[in-house]
Amino acid sequence: MLQGGYASVLQSRDRQEFRDEVVRFAREIGFETVTAMAVIDRGIGRSEFITVDNTPTEYLQVFHDPSVGRFDPVMQHCRRQSLPIIWDQQTYTSHGQGELWEEQARFGYHTGIAMALHLPEGRHFQLGVDRDRSLPSDRGELTRLVADLQLFAVHALDAAMRVLIPLPEANDAPALTPRELEGLRWTMDGKTAWEVGAILGISERTAVSHLNNAMRKLGCVNKHQAVLKALRLGLIH
Repeated sequence: MLQGGYASVLQSRDRQEFRDEVVRFAREIGFETVTAMAVIDRGIGRSEFITVDNTPTEYLQVFHDPSVGRFDPVMQHCRRQSLPIIWDQQTYTSHGQGELWEEQARFGYHTGIAMALHLPEGRHFQLGVDRDRSLPSDRGELTRLVADLQLFAVHALDAAMRVLIPLPEANDAPALTPRELEGLRWTMDGKTAWEVGAILGISERTAVSHLNNAMRKLGCVNKHQAVLKALRLGLIH
């Protein structure tokens, strides 16, 4: 069922469809609220935030207050790192923000998981899910939840950048070399960098270099996202 959700969010045609898919995914994995945020750095100290969420109406004003984010330990973690953070009351109290946790807990924000993906050119994507009860105590189940969120985030990132921050039209797509395009095509077929090198008659290191160049030109954080974006732009088929 989750696998279908990954494909569905990619097909979002507008902001509302993207929001619906994000909310549906969060509820499927057991979370009541979710926030997906695209961030564009406009200069030192200036960032643009485009958010979709299902925050309770009574908490919207506080939730979207930029000054709160400067003190929120979860937001600060996501600003600096790409590793997911599993948070609860202790996360806030250990950073001297116990009162902030008590305020948000009244609206169902007791615990959750959040992560961010940081792209070139000052673009970022943050995804967080929250609920009013404890997370699973079983480490294996918790690890699966984190993995589900990470995989969904990779797919949701592409859709977010498209429907929240419109990308250039296909005729403005970056120019990739034939080797870079072939590397993406074989990656799409599930080949490793070593296998791509063997197929193209080049070293694994050179194959990795071609893939890294393609990722950089496409503004992607990993080769799988680069494949998805190249497909959407019509660069590969």
